[in-house]
Amino acid sequence: MLRKLIDNIVAQKQAERRADLYRKLLRHEARIGGQLFGPVRPGGRREFFCLDEHTWVWHEEWIDQNGQRQIKTTRYDVRPDVILKSQNGQYQKVTGQELDRLVDATQLYRDRVKSELYAAIA
Repeated sequence: MLRKLIDNIVAQKQAERRADLYRKLLRHEARIGGQLFGPVRPGGRREFFCLDEHTWVWHEEWIDQNGQRQIKTTRYDVRPDVILKSQNGQYQKVTGQELDRLVDATQLYRDRVKSELYAAIA
């Protein structure tokens, strides 16, 4: 009985460490992705990252000309036949120049994250 309790505690601690490491890596990847498009204005924040094999996220915060904080999050859902963009609960297909820029951004992201974050373990 005691052994089972200890094993459960150890397993829970390992799961917590893995989850914490995953969150830290994802935040670091998001910062790298946010730098792909130039510097972020003072007081702002930009993140671009791959959440899972089908989801990309662009998140940006900035202070507008009236001193108000603005926030915009765009989620890209990659499906076999289309990429859908979600903003404010509205979905639309990603096409044309936006699609080309998204494809370029994802490739830049993968290259930079691989070289800056994971090169040492590859």
